[in-house]
Amino acid sequence: MSAPATSAPAASAPRAPSAPADAPATLRAALPVFLRHASPRLLMVALAVALAARIAVGGFSIWDVVALLALLAYWPIQEWLIHVYILHRKPIHWRGRTIDFRVPRKHRAHHADPWRLDLVFIPFHSFAYSLPIMVGLWWLVTPNAQVALTGICGHLLLALHYEWVHFLCHTRVSPRLGYYQRLVKNHRWHHFKNERYWYGVTMLGGDRLLGTAPDPATVPTSPTARSLGVAA
Repeated sequence: MSAPATSAPAASAPRAPSAPADAPATLRAALPVFLRHASPRLLMVALAVALAARIAVGGFSIWDVVALLALLAYWPIQEWLIHVYILHRKPIHWRGRTIDFRVPRKHRAHHADPWRLDLVFIPFHSFAYSLPIMVGLWWLVTPNAQVALTGICGHLLLALHYEWVHFLCHTRVSPRLGYYQRLVKNHRWHHFKNERYWYGVTMLGGDRLLGTAPDPATVPTSPTARSLGVAA
């Protein structure tokens, strides 16, 4: 599944604009800024509670490993699906009314101002429904409470990792590990080259599987990367 090309001519691989001078430039400077935001704090508290509950119930088995492996396999697909069908959802016009959901509206603001750090994080209000849905799904698809709690712990850990990686992509921090360097470069292509590609943030398998990980030198620069095609 590949995205439609725009009419702009293809160009070489992009060099994203530099983050503002006041953006964190080191991990030591970035961490306290990260922790000031509500979403990471909530995820850390939820993870601590879930991990304590998992240890308390005991009964570890091979099914815990199966649950975590399944989660790792599904995570890049989930990132792709959420990015394409929720974050990039355009307003719906129906019977003279415009329905524009809060999450995609905030994401468009994030594209319009990529260096504004308070727009980087998962919208806090969304946890009111996303966390219960996540917990309920793990309870439905696993054979017992022990495995469900393992899945919930893994899910919360990957969500916290998502927040950290996405945050770093919008700072001046230069990761030392090659894998994280690729993630930062990949995400900045999405923001500054073409918003129809490179949807993965912490894992890139979804883009490779679904045809949205082309060579950036072959992709036209999109005129709607900042607006996502929606007029202000």
